[in-house]
Amino acid sequence: MDGSKSAGQIVVRVHSAIEDIGLESWNSCAFLSEKEKKRGRPDNPFTDYRFLHALEASGSARAETGWYPQHLAVEDEDGTVLAVMPAYAKSHSQGEYIFDHAWADAFERAGGRYYPKLLSAIPFTPVTGPRLLVGPDEKGRTDKANALVTGIAGLVERLDISSAHINFASEADATHLTDSGFLLRTDCQFHWKNNSFSTFDAFMETLASRKRKQLRKERRQALENGISIDWITGSDLTESVWDRFFDFYIDTGARKWGRPYLTREFFSLVSETMADQILLVMAKRDGYPIAGALNFLGETAIYGRHWGCVEDHPFLHFEVCYYQAIDYAIAHGLKVVEAGAQGGHKLARGYEPVTTRSAHFIANPSFRSAVANYLEDERRHVAREAEYLSERTPFKKMLTIT
Repeated sequence: MDGSKSAGQIVVRVHSAIEDIGLESWNSCAFLSEKEKKRGRPDNPFTDYRFLHALEASGSARAETGWYPQHLAVEDEDGTVLAVMPAYAKSHSQGEYIFDHAWADAFERAGGRYYPKLLSAIPFTPVTGPRLLVGPDEKGRTDKANALVTGIAGLVERLDISSAHINFASEADATHLTDSGFLLRTDCQFHWKNNSFSTFDAFMETLASRKRKQLRKERRQALENGISIDWITGSDLTESVWDRFFDFYIDTGARKWGRPYLTREFFSLVSETMADQILLVMAKRDGYPIAGALNFLGETAIYGRHWGCVEDHPFLHFEVCYYQAIDYAIAHGLKVVEAGAQGGHKLARGYEPVTTRSAHFIANPSFRSAVANYLEDERRHVAREAEYLSERTPFKKMLTIT
C-alpha cells in the first residue's frame, strides 16, 4: 500500500481528501454499468463524487468533526485509478446508524483502544449501496475488489487501530467481504415498493380496509389548518429556499441529536452540482414555509434523508416524509422509496421490512471471537424480527384455498 510499482502491478493508495482523486477518476469507478457511464452519474447518488466532495468541502465530514478521510484508490503502473472505496478514520461512532457503542465500551473496559477506527460508509447516510467501487468493466473486477479488501484490512494494521467497518454495503459487496473473512452484521429498514401503481389511491387499494381508512385520515388531517405542499427541485432550489430548510434542519436536529451533522454550506454546494437529483418537499401554512423533507433521487429510487419543522401539526411528518415520497415515486415511475433508518411506524404505512448488511474486520483475535458470537445471535434475532414484521404488513391478506 502506497508503495512503488513495477510493470503490470497495482498499488492501493490512501488519500486524505477526495479531491486528490478527482471527479473523473472517482466517478469512472462509481459507474458500475455502461448505462451509468453513458448517463454520466452513478445510479446511487451517494457514491457520486459530487455528494462526497460537498460533505468534505463544506466541513461536514472532516477531521475536525471526527471524520478523517482515508479514501482508498487502486492504481495501475501508469497511475490510472482502477477502483476506489470511501473510507474515514473515525474518533467516535456518531452519524453512522450502525451502532457499535457497546463494542467500544466492552473493548475499552478490557484494556483496549477502540477509537480511532476505520469506516467505509457514506457519512450521515444510512442507505445501502456499493462500497467496493470497481467500475463497469468486468475485466479484472474481482482482482480490483480484492485489492480494496486487502487494502482496508492492511490499513487497520498500518495505523495500528482496532477495526474496520463497512456499513450499508450492497449484498454483493457484503458477500465479497464476508468471503474474505469479515464478519457479517444484519439489520432491518423499511422501504416502500412501487408495484406499477398509477396513483396513490391505487396503492391504497392494496391495503386492508382499516389501514386504508387510517391513511386517508392522516393525509386529510395533515393538510388542515391551511397547509399546502410544494415539490422543489432543480433551479428552484434557491439560496433562500435552503436558508429556510436549514432553519428546519437545525431546529429539529438540535432537539434530536444535540448537534446537527451538516453545515449550511453543504446544502449550497450539493445544490450547485446535483440540483436535478434533489427533491425538497416543503410544507407551507397560509403560504409560509413551516416544514420540509430533503430527498435525493437515484435512477430507480427516492431516498428520504432529512426532515425538519418549526411547527408541530398532526401527521405532518408522515405526510411530508412518507406519503409525498410515495406520490413522487408513482408520478415519476420510481421503484422504491427508502425513508431512512429505523422506524417501525413505517410498517403501518405500507413500507415493508428489508434486510441491510454491514461487514466488520476486528484485528484483536479474542475481541473478534466475542463479536462473532454476538453477531451470530443478532442475525438470528434480525431474521426472526423480519419474518414477524413481514406477516404484519397492512396489505390485504390473500385467501389460500386447499
